[in-house]
Amino acid sequence: MDPNSSSSSLDELRAELDALMTDLPKLKHRELIQQALRTLIQMAEVETDRLDWKILNGSLQDMGRAFRQFYPYRHVRKVTIFGSARVAPTTQVYKMTVEFARRLTEMGFMVMTGAGGGVMQAGNEGAGSAHSFGLNIQLPFEQGANPFIAGDRKLIDFKYFFTRKLFFLRESDAIALMPGGFGTQDEAFECLTLMQTGKSSPVPLVLIEPPGSDYWQGWNHYIQEHLLKNRLINADDLHLFTVTDNVDVACEAIASFYRVYHSSRYVGNDLVLRLNSELSDGDVEYLNDQFHDILVQKKITKSAALPQEYEPEIEHLPRLVLEFNQRDLGRLYQMIGVINKLGAPVPELTHPEQK
Repeated sequence: MDPNSSSSSLDELRAELDALMTDLPKLKHRELIQQALRTLIQMAEVETDRLDWKILNGSLQDMGRAFRQFYPYRHVRKVTIFGSARVAPTTQVYKMTVEFARRLTEMGFMVMTGAGGGVMQAGNEGAGSAHSFGLNIQLPFEQGANPFIAGDRKLIDFKYFFTRKLFFLRESDAIALMPGGFGTQDEAFECLTLMQTGKSSPVPLVLIEPPGSDYWQGWNHYIQEHLLKNRLINADDLHLFTVTDNVDVACEAIASFYRVYHSSRYVGNDLVLRLNSELSDGDVEYLNDQFHDILVQKKITKSAALPQEYEPEIEHLPRLVLEFNQRDLGRLYQMIGVINKLGAPVPELTHPEQK
């Protein structure tokens, strides 16, 4: 390496760090930026393999690209479509995926796929490049992006599978799985694991198969015969997903999830549910009666935005606050379903696809 070039790079970095430190007190998220910088400094002070730094650098570059691309679309709900890369455009699965993606965009949602062929291509085709993302993975044999997302600025290349999957799950407001192989099964079970353990925010999960197929019905039978019967899962866990062979049912499962329910987050031990419309006092009492088993101590109560939320865009939304036991996620999904039936959506004000 040219010593002069190395010295110049260090001078540029020093200037950038000096500028950052000058601006840091004025930055909105300065505490978190400070913690991230401190972590890097601490890593640099210990013996670390070069490969470790390459992994860290590549991961940060992946995340930086993705954060920049998704930021302008942060208030639009997105549906991830997973499925086989091997299905041909002539197959029923492909055609059904095209129709499903098209219907989602008509409802106002955007679509995310892995940017490859098969089901991924069908998803981008149905949604169109203007309403879809492609999260491509860089492979030695080069997975080229499908023609319906290639060249679009919303095509994002990832070096690592784990950062790619992070953004699939982080950005998804709903997940749809078409038939597929090992990769699709991996995605199905990882999504279910995160949902069942509360490591992801509540989202609808829809398993879609063509009429006459038993791909997901057979999968569901296996789940019930081998997992449920052996008490490896709870019966309520079956409420985490919907199996259907009907595009209308799949679209309704996604749209209805956000009819009244908007989003959620934890503030200390309390789970805060943000709603698109306020429930009546009688409705809240009904929830307390029907779902007292998932409460630790306090009852479910109505609330305005809590000071700790720091989200001015949705500060106006009514809230429900509960001390959820953080264990019975299937029951929580059931409660969200009941909330969506109890509350009154306001069509002229509420768009399920907006967040």
